[in-house]
Amino acid sequence: MKSLPIDAVLPALRAALSLRHEAVLEAPPGAGKTTRVPLALLDEPWLAGQRILMLEPRRLAARAAAERLASELGEQVGQTVGYRIRLDSKVGPNTRIEVVTEGILTRRLQADPALDGVGLLIFDEFHERSLDADLALALSLNGRELLRDEPPLKILLMSATLEGERLSSLLDDAPVVSSEGRMYPVDVRWGRPFQPGEFIEPRVVDAVLQAIADESGSVLVFLPGQAEIRRVHQSLQEALGDRRDVLLCPLHGELDLNAQRAAIDTPAAGLRKVVLATNIAETSLTIDGVRVVVDAGLARVPRFDPGSGMTRLDTQRISRASATQRAGRAGRLEPGVCYRLWSEAQHEQLAAYGAAEILQADLAGLALQLSRWGVTPEQLRWLDQPPAAAYGQALDLLRRLGAFKADSQDSLSAHGQAMAELPAHPRIAHLLLRGQDLGLADMACDVAALLGERDILRGGGADLHSRLALLSGETRAAKGGQGGVQRARQLARQYRGYLRGKATSAVADPDHSRWLGALLALAYPDRVGQQRRAGGAEYRLANGRAALFGEADALMKHSWLVIADLGSRQGQREERIYLAADFDPALFDGVLAEQVRSLDILDWDERENVLRAERQRKVGELVLSREPLTGLDEDARAKALLELVRRKGLELLSWTPELRQWQARVALLRQLDLATLGESEWPDLSDAALLASLSHWLQPYLGKVTRLSHFAQLDLSSILRNLLPWPLPQRLDEQAPVHLSVPSGSNIRLDYSETPPILAVRLQELFGLAETPRIAQGRQQVLLHLLSPARRPVQVTQDLANFWRSTYAEVKKDLKGRYPKHYWPDDPLVAEATARAKPRK
Repeated sequence: MKSLPIDAVLPALRAALSLRHEAVLEAPPGAGKTTRVPLALLDEPWLAGQRILMLEPRRLAARAAAERLASELGEQVGQTVGYRIRLDSKVGPNTRIEVVTEGILTRRLQADPALDGVGLLIFDEFHERSLDADLALALSLNGRELLRDEPPLKILLMSATLEGERLSSLLDDAPVVSSEGRMYPVDVRWGRPFQPGEFIEPRVVDAVLQAIADESGSVLVFLPGQAEIRRVHQSLQEALGDRRDVLLCPLHGELDLNAQRAAIDTPAAGLRKVVLATNIAETSLTIDGVRVVVDAGLARVPRFDPGSGMTRLDTQRISRASATQRAGRAGRLEPGVCYRLWSEAQHEQLAAYGAAEILQADLAGLALQLSRWGVTPEQLRWLDQPPAAAYGQALDLLRRLGAFKADSQDSLSAHGQAMAELPAHPRIAHLLLRGQDLGLADMACDVAALLGERDILRGGGADLHSRLALLSGETRAAKGGQGGVQRARQLARQYRGYLRGKATSAVADPDHSRWLGALLALAYPDRVGQQRRAGGAEYRLANGRAALFGEADALMKHSWLVIADLGSRQGQREERIYLAADFDPALFDGVLAEQVRSLDILDWDERENVLRAERQRKVGELVLSREPLTGLDEDARAKALLELVRRKGLELLSWTPELRQWQARVALLRQLDLATLGESEWPDLSDAALLASLSHWLQPYLGKVTRLSHFAQLDLSSILRNLLPWPLPQRLDEQAPVHLSVPSGSNIRLDYSETPPILAVRLQELFGLAETPRIAQGRQQVLLHLLSPARRPVQVTQDLANFWRSTYAEVKKDLKGRYPKHYWPDDPLVAEATARAKPRK
């Protein structure tokens, strides 16, 4: 057995787990933790013959890990070491190390929360922070605490890069064991700055060809997804021509076992490989012979939008931690080279670590499993708490799918319990169970398999019927597509094995093509779509969003669709339709009747400006039918009118400048009271307060309002003035008068639109007045706007005495020059005020 870097810390790990029931192991990629640790702990006394479960985030990695562990023992998989993954398992009666994928572990915990017979639970590659790993850790910690005493269940978290202290804290300050690993130097070669929207494939191909020419050894290429892998593979085939010394090996989770092994295994003598991989090769897998890495710097990440209830795959820049791990793949065996297709300056701008999936994923499956476990997120321990918005969206979806009892918010119904027991997303589980009830189990299983795998017919239009024809054998898959069809058939068979019940309400014509649309609508009630215009590409969905075909498609002849697969680029308003089926809306009168709501709508018709009352049958935001309502309930009618006023604002009513002044006068007196007394007898008649109390003061006057123009006919002045109880109207006139008398004898209107109120008056009319006028029993000075004889502003002041003393002489000089016929005394305090050019003699 060859030496690996992890061997140096195995004694420390054994010691840690002998003293504690949890530990954290940090080891870089290639250190050998996946291969060595389970075997090194298998015979520990505390394990006492119990099994080890090791969790891997991907099927491909789980199978490869089991094969390497078995080979270390000189055995076949299924003896001491086995694995369980979706669609495949190899375990035997003597198996003591089981490598499982995350969904398998969650279902095992639900069936046996104590994990009886398991002594050690290993979470490998925990730094990837998959949603299922976070859920399985939370459930295993809770199950251990409630149900497991002796023998103890030990938990080990292993990762290439971890926030070790943070994880240690989650596990009650568990010991952290770190392996430095063995890493040869890697020469990083930077590219030019990567431009947004730039196609990455040509640059990848150039870098690979340069690496083949300049370097020895095999090349590992990191690309964001299968589409990029296919395009780069085709371009390299053309560029390399007949060269037989270079093997092109795609590597992703959808390949068959032989293709995956060809990418992972050491190449034959004289050959070198170019492995075109997704981020599956970042840490989960060891690929022999690699000393050159070409990194596109991108990864495809699912992101859930709680607003739309949809998940889309976003292509985004990787983190610096991911870039380090990818580069490290080139230095495992000897000094290596990493070509990074971005600049060194751009590298510094990358996020330090990738975001945990739980923070950006669809949480419907997690919510269903927590409801089955009987807890809320707050009752479990998490490294990152599930976001409240996404979790709330998940609960809403589960309610629409009938997962909860009618009288409960979180207690599973029998249907919800059955959904939780199926190894499928809640949407798919609902489709399978309802399909079985309708006598459509075979079609439901085929549809579920198609939705659970990648599209098996690329470029063949969006119609899901054509995919069903491939599964049934009516049509044959194109070259290269047979593997996907076989996997879908295998998954469909697996689903049939889970459905053991009988049809309770079987349909009379199960072979009719319309049932495909019905099954899709069961899974995606929010994605039933109605065409905006006949023959058009755009559909309005039940969730209120828009979706459209990117190019002409045969499905556009249908006015109703259900969309199974759609997505958009960031910033796009509409979703693009990738997979759908035609839909018969008559189904809403039958098997899909539970999706229909009947609503009595009393609302304002904005186009006609009239109050409209009708009964609507709706599916989400789509209106199936309308019929007028007669004999309106007056209370409901008034509420609709009040809602219109709230929506459009108080300007809908017949305000006049005088009424706005009245409102401001009341507000001033209220403000003065609050400032000095802390309370006021004057009511709050601000716009905000009036809007909040519409039902109190406006509703009694709405009896004859049926059209928008009727609002202007309301006597708003009387309505509002009635809100002032006696004797406040009299006090209002006394304390906040409409006019003020000035020395000239004129009554000047005050402007209350600002605070303090403005008195705009010709300067000559104030001769003889020593102090600024006050209102509100002397509590409020007015703001004087002193005007010229032509009523143009000369001075603004609240200190009239100071104006006479210090500023008047200069103002007089200017005004006397412009208005020589007017009276400009030297001493304004003893002069006679006048509204004329000169005082009367």
